[in-house]
Amino acid sequence: MARQTDTHLRSTLFYQVFPRQHSPSRDFNGVIKDFDRMRAMGVDVLYLLPVHPIGKQARKGSVGSPYSIVDYYAIHEDYGTLDDFKRLVTEAHKRDMKVMIDIVFNHTARDAVLVKTHPEWYVKDEQGGFANRVGEWSDITDLDFRQRLVWDYLIDVLVYWAGMVDGFRCDVAPLLPIDFWHEARQKVDAVKPGLIWLTESVQFSFIKYLRDMGFDCESDSTMYDVFDICYDYDIFDFMVAYLNNGKQLSRWLEEIFRQEVVYPKNYVKLRSFENHDQERLRSRVRDHAHLIQMTALNFFIKGPVLLYAGQEHAIKTRPDLFEYDPVPWQPDQSIEPLITRLARIKKMPIFVHGNYAMHHAEDAAVLSYTDAQQFLVGIFNLENKKDVDVPLADGAYVNIINDQTINVEAGKIKPGHEPIIIDTDRSQRI
Repeated sequence: MARQTDTHLRSTLFYQVFPRQHSPSRDFNGVIKDFDRMRAMGVDVLYLLPVHPIGKQARKGSVGSPYSIVDYYAIHEDYGTLDDFKRLVTEAHKRDMKVMIDIVFNHTARDAVLVKTHPEWYVKDEQGGFANRVGEWSDITDLDFRQRLVWDYLIDVLVYWAGMVDGFRCDVAPLLPIDFWHEARQKVDAVKPGLIWLTESVQFSFIKYLRDMGFDCESDSTMYDVFDICYDYDIFDFMVAYLNNGKQLSRWLEEIFRQEVVYPKNYVKLRSFENHDQERLRSRVRDHAHLIQMTALNFFIKGPVLLYAGQEHAIKTRPDLFEYDPVPWQPDQSIEPLITRLARIKKMPIFVHGNYAMHHAEDAAVLSYTDAQQFLVGIFNLENKKDVDVPLADGAYVNIINDQTINVEAGKIKPGHEPIIIDTDRSQRI
């Protein structure tokens, strides 16, 4: 793993924003106006979908995908100017929030600047036309990383944006040569150390698919050689299987704890249920109580949390990637107070360095963190069990999520529908 990785990242709350869909103005100013609410909720890092101009050739939808990029050095004209972007960063910093941008280097738009100036830098098909190694996406074409000049150009792009932002989320980074990322990080660190490097690592099935096709695709274990944080796509399918069939809960939780031994000791996994590629959590859970349990569990699992804007309002539909489709904010469904409390709890040092354990995985998740002074237990009644075994002595405790009293009798509690976190150092038995 990148040895300089700060494991305090495990307590971070990331917030993903699609600027075109976030506000009625569809621009940076609309995002800035929401900063105070974000910060009050506990957001530490604002992660923006790509901010560059979008290709028009073979565009998908009427306004196109932000992942079809024309110019890596430019700002999308609808979002504002470069000065507007710099003001966004400045305003975020005033509120102690960092800004991370999406880096998309696997491909560009088919009418990108580089297509015109360096057509030889692209993957070609048998007829010599611009091509994709994987998929038949009409609006993009793949860069050819067998060419040294491609590396030099893109590393210069990273150095340029490193002068303005606090981190990079790197799109499908495992499809690019790991040696490219090694060199890129080394050169960026030389001019701007301390950036957050997040890889959109990919699901097992996609890695196998690509390798069977003869392409290289790195696994998380390799990506940790460079990146601070990996997506948790290695366990995502198990989470979806649980939501589709409640009997699969234990398998999902077991896969989470397998990460403790298959990745480096200082591994940091991004914990997310939804993003621009995945369906909303509210559309997958069975009811509001289930949403609350899953949300609390996500904060308790080891690693930083990612929320996709609108998740905090229990929205069921994710914004269209190719059309104007504003987030349908619904304050009456807001779970922001819960997220705010959970984000505050997540700042406890024990989430960074405590020993992490699983005690129960059937129908309910019972997890804990332990250090020399503290024992923190989380109980998440995902499948409506009437009573749950807990690793606590009999007595009365305080649920630090809502300050309610929890009674332990004969090593069991009756959890009800509310998630529970008990801190034996702070609450003690009553």
